[in-house]
Amino acid sequence: MSAAALIGLAVSEGYVGEAMTPTKGDRPTLGFGSTFHADGRPVQLGDRTDPVRALVTLRAHVDKEEAAFQRSLPGARLTQGEYDLYMDFVYQYGTGAWSGSSMRRRILAQDYRGACDALLLWRKQGGRDCSLPQHWGPQGCKGVWTRQLERHAKCLAEQEG
Repeated sequence: MSAAALIGLAVSEGYVGEAMTPTKGDRPTLGFGSTFHADGRPVQLGDRTDPVRALVTLRAHVDKEEAAFQRSLPGARLTQGEYDLYMDFVYQYGTGAWSGSSMRRRILAQDYRGACDALLLWRKQGGRDCSLPQHWGPQGCKGVWTRQLERHAKCLAEQEG
């Protein structure tokens, strides 16, 4: 993952010094969206961190996920932009979700445009369809949908380049 994408990931996640539940039904997060500490322990409400420790945890999480991501795409050729946006997805949803995704299958089939469009299938959180305005309230999940739309737009731009 490029340094610019790592910074972008930290910015899009936002920083919190004390664990909180970002949306109804979500797991507690800390630092820059981490649901686990660098040592693998799950984040619990009441846990605290500082910005430096949060960046170390973010990098450790990305490194772990990145190794699995690379193994999941033998022989695939991605642009740096595609690589970064799919790693952003993996950070949010996890390697398990990525491994079973139609995005991964389409990339392996060299259907890069189809992989972009498959990003839009990931619009749910806690059983709610985050693309629907009724789920955009204070404890809603509009950000899940907004992030997918941003990834999709970036992905399409990579196909034109």
